[in-house]
Parts: sequence; C-alpha cells; structure tokens
Amino acid sequence: MAIREEESRKRRKMDAGGLAAFFRGIADEYSAEQLTFLCIGTDRSTGDALGPLTGSRLLEYGFPNVTGTLPAPCDADNLIQRITEIPEGQIIIAVDACLGPPAAIGCYFAAAQPLRPAESVGGLLPAVGNYSLAAIVDVNSPRPYRTIQTTPLYRVMVMADQIARAAALGFGLTD
Repeated sequence: MAIREEESRKRRKMDAGGLAAFFRGIADEYSAEQLTFLCIGTDRSTGDALGPLTGSRLLEYGFPNVTGTLPAPCDADNLIQRITEIPEGQIIIAVDACLGPPAAIGCYFAAAQPLRPAESVGGLLPAVGNYSLAAIVDVNSPRPYRTIQTTPLYRVMVMADQIARAAALGFGLTD
C-alpha cells in the first residue's frame, strides 16, 4: 500500500493525451466543487501567461473554483494573499508554467504533490497544491527570465487549452 501511494506521488511526464487520465483520477476522489484550481502566472510575460490563460478557460468550461485568470492573475506578488482566500478544506490543483530540457517542451509533469512556483527562474515561493501540473513551455537556459518572456504565445495558448479541455473531460464537463 505504501509503495502504491508513493508511486502515485511521483511526478509523471505526459503529453496532452495523458492529462485527461490524470484529471479523471482526481475526479474519482473529488467533485469539481471540492477543488480549487490555482493557476499561477501573469499575463505580462508570454511564457508565464499559461496559468491565467488556463484559469480563464477552466471558468469557460464551468469549473466553479478557479484562482488565477486573465482578469485576476495569481502571480508572485499576490500568491500568498490569493492562497489565503481559498476556503479551508478545498483540494488544490496547482498549475504553472515551467522551463525544462528541449525534449520536454510541450509536455507536462503531473503529481499528487505540491509544486514550487517560479522555481525554474530562481524564485523562492512556498510549495502549493495537493496536486500539481507543471507545463514545460520552453527550454531551461542561463537566462530564464528572458526565455519565459519570449516564449511563443501560440505554444502557451495551445497548452492552456489542452489543460482546460483535459480537466473538463476528466470531470465529465465536456465530451
């Protein structure tokens, strides 16, 4: 039993096709009302816009509890405050963009454990989430801030759509 639980906590690399299964696994345990999607990022940087783009799409699919959207981003400046606004007892799925190796661009790392926002750019923010989804939007480089700011917007938009659609499929909010 402990081995299976530990195995489920490991970060798993997946493509867009694996996302629905990840969300279906969460939906087997929790209803959409019990969850809050914490979509981290800012619309002031193309690579980091993944979180707010995803949050806005999740609302369009009908998820009731989303923190971090284009009109109201959840970023490094307000993350702590936004977390305190989430009702106690909610299961948090943290979503954030990150940088990785060239072969991982366009992939996702999902886990039943928290993620550390801004880690790929050297940020020191608290780990957040009961579940986490890190989207590899661009390559890790010696100049991570520049890379995240110049990441192609189209790639980020496609990935945000893939995440939101997979969540909606996993929770039965769309066909």
